[in-house]
Amino acid sequence: MNEPARPSAPEPSSLYAAHQKIYPREVAGRFDRLRRLAVWVLLGLFYLLPWISWDGRQSVLFDLPARKFYVFGLVFWPQDFFYLTWLLIIAGLALFFFTALAGRLWCGYACPQTVWTEVFLRVEYWFEGDRNRRMRLDRGPWNREKLLRKGGKHLAWVLLALWTGFTFVGFFTPVRELGTLVLSLSTGPWETFWILFYGAATWGNAGFLREQVCLYMCPYARFQSAMFDRDTLIIAYDPARGEPRGSRGRRADPRAAGLGDCIDCRACVQACPTGIDIREGLQYECIACAACVDACDTVMDRMNYPHGLIRYTSQQALEGQGTHVIRPRMLVYGALLGLLVAGFLVSLALRTPVGLDLMRDRNALYRTLADGSIENVYLLRIVNKDTRAHAYRLSAEGLPGLVIETDATEHRVGSGEVYSVAARVRVPATAARGSQPIRVQVQAVDDPGLTAVHEARFLAP
Repeated sequence: MNEPARPSAPEPSSLYAAHQKIYPREVAGRFDRLRRLAVWVLLGLFYLLPWISWDGRQSVLFDLPARKFYVFGLVFWPQDFFYLTWLLIIAGLALFFFTALAGRLWCGYACPQTVWTEVFLRVEYWFEGDRNRRMRLDRGPWNREKLLRKGGKHLAWVLLALWTGFTFVGFFTPVRELGTLVLSLSTGPWETFWILFYGAATWGNAGFLREQVCLYMCPYARFQSAMFDRDTLIIAYDPARGEPRGSRGRRADPRAAGLGDCIDCRACVQACPTGIDIREGLQYECIACAACVDACDTVMDRMNYPHGLIRYTSQQALEGQGTHVIRPRMLVYGALLGLLVAGFLVSLALRTPVGLDLMRDRNALYRTLADGSIENVYLLRIVNKDTRAHAYRLSAEGLPGLVIETDATEHRVGSGEVYSVAARVRVPATAARGSQPIRVQVQAVDDPGLTAVHEARFLAP
């Protein structure tokens, strides 16, 4: 006897929604012009800096094999790594400062993902047309026109991505030399790998992933709220002015119809590169690009309504209270940021291309010589951070009759070289008791301005 068929179990619902492609609408306005200016400036710096010469070399070059880092007139060595740490601290504090002041300015105007996505979208506009035409093209069948438009777009994307990868590698391998290698198809394996890798990353992130990088991959969206307060300037919709929403004719009186200024045209939603509706309130997906502000202002112009239905404002202002731009948080962030920047610039200005390190001989604290004088032995390390070799002399002071001796009168140190030498420091027995401070100095023979001083302790009975 056959058993009755069991009813099939209900198919579980998907935990993840399928990705819906976003077709950002082109907008025009003051924030769009500001974004375009940021794109031109930032990409101009990225693409042009490797081609600019400075003192006969590439202006910005991170020469890893030679362990030299050229930034215009400055040369940094591995011993200067603390400057990078200093810069990262400044960058982190600047992010806190500007986020507390005006939200996600970095995301909307300066983030590489935003900048390259903006360029790739412009290329897409040129080949496929405006928002409606792009949507129709994607829905339509594959024909000659679609193949040409899609193929032309991707060819332009690939060329731009490869040029981006080439430029990136050009910061580590002299770009003119790299260009010659690429044209002769003789690049090394690492140069080839990084050009292709960085090009593929640019093509994928800016061409396909786009807003998904901001929504799912970037951690900044997750902790930005910790840096916001009620006085932070954010892009917000004014519900007191806009609600209730509703369509109407241009000549209609919205107050007589019981409507607010929002005509529910969804232009702000169509312009958003992450596809959110700003009218639903502040959301972590908002990257503060202000495209919705330009889109709404354009609609307000057509309706003869004042601008500002969507605008940069604060939660305090939306509730009818004053916005406090100058507040304790901003003062603390600003003061710390100013001190760090000032200290960094002063340190660079006072930086000398020679360093001196000193280490005491661990075999003996001191020794008494036949004539009764006291001797300490130190290991000195001279770091020549200049671009050319120098001969250095050593001297010491701090105690009467102090003498410093090494195996040679002068010590020649090559560019970027760390030179070690044992130094014997001797003082008369009557001049030293216990632990006394001394100063050891190294000075270039051909350039007296290249001087470094290190303080040490001289030990005696």
